[in-house]
Amino acid sequence: MGMTLTEKILARHAGKDVVAPGELILAKVDLALGNDVTSPIAIQAFRSLGARAVFDRNRIALVPDHFAPNKDIKSAEQVKMMREFAREFGIVNYFEVGRMGIEHVLLPDEGLVVPGDLVIGADSHTCTYGALCAFSTGVGSTDLAAAMLSGEVWLKVPETLRVVLSGRPGKWVEGKDVILHIIGEIGVDGALYRAMEYAGDGIAHLPMAWRFTITNMAIEAGAKNGIFPFDAATKAYADGRAKRKYEVVTADPDARYEEEFAVDLSTLEPVVAFPHLPENTRPLSLVGDVPIDQVVVGSCTNGRIEDLRSAAAVIRGRKVHDGVRMIILPATQEIYLQAMREGLMEEFVTAGAAFSTPTCGPCLGGHMGILAAGERAISTTNRNFVGRMGHPESEVYLSNPAVAAASAVLGRIGGPDELG
Repeated sequence: MGMTLTEKILARHAGKDVVAPGELILAKVDLALGNDVTSPIAIQAFRSLGARAVFDRNRIALVPDHFAPNKDIKSAEQVKMMREFAREFGIVNYFEVGRMGIEHVLLPDEGLVVPGDLVIGADSHTCTYGALCAFSTGVGSTDLAAAMLSGEVWLKVPETLRVVLSGRPGKWVEGKDVILHIIGEIGVDGALYRAMEYAGDGIAHLPMAWRFTITNMAIEAGAKNGIFPFDAATKAYADGRAKRKYEVVTADPDARYEEEFAVDLSTLEPVVAFPHLPENTRPLSLVGDVPIDQVVVGSCTNGRIEDLRSAAAVIRGRKVHDGVRMIILPATQEIYLQAMREGLMEEFVTAGAAFSTPTCGPCLGGHMGILAAGERAISTTNRNFVGRMGHPESEVYLSNPAVAAASAVLGRIGGPDELG
């Protein structure tokens, strides 16, 4: 019996010829990631082990992005702990404010994650890197501490859900709509502890930015990881950035999948997730009249230059509604500069939006856009749980960047076609 993409990568990193779902393995890690929320706990655990060195100072990344630039004294102390740890142990990939970006966009863009890698991160959205045909998954801070010391991690090999994509997406449909549609169909536990492996001729119509969005939200379906096959788009992205050589992994023709789920991309329209779960989805045409107070475009899910271009194309020549606050959060400094070079920043600011330095910001209720009681936001982020962006009596709706931008102009949730 052959192996899936995930099984192939895990077998290689465990030094085995074959692995099977349910098997417990000890696997070597290519990159271990921590942020300003999770790293302090990992650092304390690391020190409690009496460790004198990390397994590889080039294979650890520490990114202060959740509450940075520091929003208060506590967040400043957390980042200080990261900074001092990075200096003490010679961590090469510590990203200070001014060079920092949102971790799950920054690391692949910097070429620190390459196809075929096994990446763990003390953040649930570490599954993002599966867009590069890598195995990546979130772990706890103590697992991160152990990996920083040993370079290894215990994993259970997951079953695999094969998602077959066909057709070409229509107007205003983006990667966010694909994954929201899937989660709406299978539920937030529909891929529980399973790999979501994508296949089908529809993949050719998904640019890398959209693939990152789709794998980013694998965790919102309960998945262990999401993963795309290596193709020309993957090669073009990786070859222009990779800091290391990589080996291409392919699934075996006789690989065994626990289940298969089909999506005809040509039938989709933009999708909006209503409070308070990503599975609570509706097609845009059935949203109805939902007034909003805030719009957020950014995050590890939709803060790439392609996302900013999508929103800017809608907002260009228009104004943010008087009753709406619009916040733009580019995911990295390079994206910030690119947005400036292309005139996107001016488009947003002229329209009446706030344009921020890279940060996770309000996505997790951090800062720079917290909601008050009774307020509604439409956001390109990944979660809309109760209190996710602020007060527990606020509401968060999820959409793609074009719909978010149109909603900012309309003052209610709506699509670009309504703007005329």
